[in-house]
Amino acid sequence: MHVVKSYLVDSWIAGQEPTTPLFDAYTGKVMAITSSKGLDLRAALAHARDVGGPALRAMTFTQRGELIKKLSEVVHASRDELCELAGKNSGNTRSDAKFDVDGGSGTLAYYASLGKKLGDKTHVLDGAADPILRSARFVGQHVYLPRHGVAIHINAFNFPAWGLCEKLAAAFLAGMPVLVKPATATCLVTARIVEKWVEAGILPAGTLQLLCGSAGDLLDHVGPQDVVSFTGSGETGRMIRGHAAVLRWNVRVGVEADSLNAAVLGPDVEVGSETFQMFVNETSKDITQKAGQKCTAIRRIVVPTALADEAIAALADRLSQAVLGNPDERATTVSPLATESQQADAWRRIEDLALVATRVAGDPDEVPETGFFVGPSLFRVEGGAAAPFVHDHEIFGPVATVIPYDGSAAEAVAIVARGRGSLVTSVYTDDTTWAKDVLFGIAPHNGRVQWGSKKVHDQGAGPGTVLPQFVHGGPGAAGGGEELGGERGLAFYWQRTAIQGDRALLERIGLV
Repeated sequence: MHVVKSYLVDSWIAGQEPTTPLFDAYTGKVMAITSSKGLDLRAALAHARDVGGPALRAMTFTQRGELIKKLSEVVHASRDELCELAGKNSGNTRSDAKFDVDGGSGTLAYYASLGKKLGDKTHVLDGAADPILRSARFVGQHVYLPRHGVAIHINAFNFPAWGLCEKLAAAFLAGMPVLVKPATATCLVTARIVEKWVEAGILPAGTLQLLCGSAGDLLDHVGPQDVVSFTGSGETGRMIRGHAAVLRWNVRVGVEADSLNAAVLGPDVEVGSETFQMFVNETSKDITQKAGQKCTAIRRIVVPTALADEAIAALADRLSQAVLGNPDERATTVSPLATESQQADAWRRIEDLALVATRVAGDPDEVPETGFFVGPSLFRVEGGAAAPFVHDHEIFGPVATVIPYDGSAAEAVAIVARGRGSLVTSVYTDDTTWAKDVLFGIAPHNGRVQWGSKKVHDQGAGPGTVLPQFVHGGPGAAGGGEELGGERGLAFYWQRTAIQGDRALLERIGLV
């Protein structure tokens, strides 16, 4: 039986029994086992701070970018192997696996190029120097420098490649070492990528460590210079923020959590138009891609009452074309969910939704006998912002709910806002006046907003694709965190300090 080891203090080490089994999402067979029991996590964090941190901080942005570029090249060169592994451990179709792996290598490549842009320096100035009182010589300058701690990345099960790479890219370029803790159930892809990087000999000592299995007492050992970035459920995010050591040291925590993302169809859009087709294409894709196991997936479909029947018919037609089956087969378009527990949770929540909403397309029970499948489904619920269940509970599977509204910008905004914070909302309209009211109204409730129109109907990757140059995160229920966004994503790992002194002396050391 294959044992997935952790990589700590620059060595591969297996945890003690009891172990946790890792399954093939389609066959249900055990693929491997892992454990973190008995591992010295205090020593691992100390090694990152004492060895990895100084190594990265000694490098310029250009040098860090070159390191990140090599990491990207390794992932890209291993694409086929990683996609095959994702097809088994995560149940991904070939297309969904490429979405994860290519997203990871692409984000690394983007931050590698950003390192070249930032150049041969180790700090970034925030604005210009400001005089102190009326003195022209005595000034203050804000500067960003990397924290002298370790970045702890606790990642979700659904993107074992992309989740690893996007967070690591920003942390490395900012100058902080990383300890990554992937979700246990799907850690095989993450572990294999780290194995590839270690084998390539491109990681400076102490800069990257991998913990497979339970987090154990990891957070007990955090300190005032450390940061924690978490992707997963809101409940777990709250537990992390409330951990005694996190509170004691005021550890910086970033959370990306549950998100009831929406798609809003404008009342001006005609059935069959290019904008309507864009709405159908992107919404149906988001329901089925990764079997709906995306933090950015559309859960609430907000359509004018006058267009509800036509919109439902178009979406139902797309969902009827979905093919569930073996992820290894090219004909398969919808994969199983990653784990049996995810399947059970999705079924339970679908049953709850069915008590208050009407199923208008699909049947979650019409699935292959083998695999952790949930069939694509579409529901309809009345009540707008007051509709039950849909604004408070996320079904992490291929399920979405249509919510009719009166067509006004005010009600569209109210419905989106009722989700109490989202990662992304997409709006489809060619009416600029209506669009301005909606976009400005929903922006404070979202980390990102996409405006679809006839001008861009055949462009873009859709609202469900996270791009490294734009921020990823959202307020409220979405976790309140923010990552990526180009250089913005580095600030999480930096300390901004105001340094005051003589302008000429500050200039000599590169601070003016």
